Amino acid sequence: MNVQTVRYYERRGLMPRPARSPAGYRQYRPDATDRVTFIKRAQDLGFSLEEITELLALRAREVSACAVVETRTRDKIATVNRKIAELERMKRTLKRLAAKCQAREPTSECPILEALEEARDA
Repeated sequence: MNVQTVRYYERRGLMPRPARSPAGYRQYRPDATDRVTFIKRAQDLGFSLEEITELLALRAREVSACAVVETRTRDKIATVNRKIAELERMKRTLKRLAAKCQAREPTSECPILEALEEARDA
């Protein structure tokens, strides 16, 4: 992992500030790798850094955290489903535009550019 990323996590409060050696080098705790792994995995699943901060706080408390995390996870699933639907809509539109482009005459205007200009005027 990039050292700048770890420092960014420190500034955001996702990672505790490490102790320093007499020479000023950061001395991370043994569980620092596990924490970074947790953060990266949560990001890979679409959680924002703000949401990951909340998950880390829940992880530390552990008492009844599972129900809250399940709710957050179900909310994230709903968000992902909305994004998938939007991406599918975009894909259908792009396919339709690409098909129009293939069917155009060599001297005619580009249907994709025309469609984009129409969207801007709407």
